[in-house]
Amino acid sequence: MIRVATALAKREFTRFLRQPQRVVGAIAQPLMFWLFLGAGMGNNFKPPGLAQMSYFEYFYPGVMVMMMLFSSIFACITIIEDRDAGFLQGVLVAPVHRLGIVLGKVAGAVMIALVQVVLFSVAAPFLGLHLSLGSVVLLLLGFVLTGMGFASLGFLLAWGSRTTSGFHAIMMVLLFPLWMLSGALFPVIGAPMWLDVVMHANPVFHALNIIRAPFYGAPADLLGNGGYLTSLGVTVVWVVLSMTLSIKRVAKRERSLAAA
Repeated sequence: MIRVATALAKREFTRFLRQPQRVVGAIAQPLMFWLFLGAGMGNNFKPPGLAQMSYFEYFYPGVMVMMMLFSSIFACITIIEDRDAGFLQGVLVAPVHRLGIVLGKVAGAVMIALVQVVLFSVAAPFLGLHLSLGSVVLLLLGFVLTGMGFASLGFLLAWGSRTTSGFHAIMMVLLFPLWMLSGALFPVIGAPMWLDVVMHANPVFHALNIIRAPFYGAPADLLGNGGYLTSLGVTVVWVVLSMTLSIKRVAKRERSLAAA
């Protein structure tokens, strides 16, 4: 299983390296989003409790989550391409564990997203954000878990999509609103009660919390903070649930092919 997952992940990452335009596209769009919104709202963003924080700084972790979203989800488009090319059918008929297929695709997508978001992290010192070694470890943990959540959800959606255009439509209708309601664009403070409930029920809200927290709290304090641990637990449950559903989806398709 590990050999299969490693081979598939390496294949995904190699394919990514051979398409540098994907790097430019995945980094340029969130970067422009950050710069334009930051410049446009910087003087107007004064929410309660965050009056001393610039919008550039507030939106920074949100852009990181956006990069994880776009990079992880777009990497899953290769599932549709592999199916059309016949590669996926070849993998399915091989005597390999289905968990290895899911892990390989998800790991490859997470590696691709990590490369891009780590490159973007170099902007942190310019915002006055400095990380200790322990904070860097927690931040990387947040990146990995968030990437796995998006990638496994992307795997689940791509597996049932017939075309890349259909996959794009699902992503924009379902996944982009999840990001918008995560607190990336605006804080929960001052939001209507119904919106507050929706945001707290959103797993991406908790994923954003575990990415934002290391910039402002010491690791020892965060690991004893109930809010951080709750968000960490919700994110882990999101990853496990998405992975489990993806594995069942692969097994279901395999049974369908066998019956045919």
